[in-house]
Amino acid sequence: MSDVVKKPRKQYDETFKRQTVEHWRNSGKPRKQVALELGINHWMLRDWERQLRKAQPVAPATKAELETQNQELRKELERVREQRDILKKTLGIISSQ
Repeated sequence: MSDVVKKPRKQYDETFKRQTVEHWRNSGKPRKQVALELGINHWMLRDWERQLRKAQPVAPATKAELETQNQELRKELERVREQRDILKKTLGIISSQ
């Protein structure tokens, strides 16, 4: 028989878990990429996100908050549409040459 040495499991505190999940949410990067950057398993990140979601009750948003969020999303959509149109035009110029 071979002697298999198991590594001790790493323990992460709640602060690290919360900050990691927030980083993932705010970065816009895929879960696997963020987990790889931080040296953790991407399934752990998913589980931490679920645990935090259960622990934090979702408060209903006020009308003003929803309107503000809607305005921000409309601005972001317009910016992304402009980027898309620029890329389409660039691709047309490059492919016609």
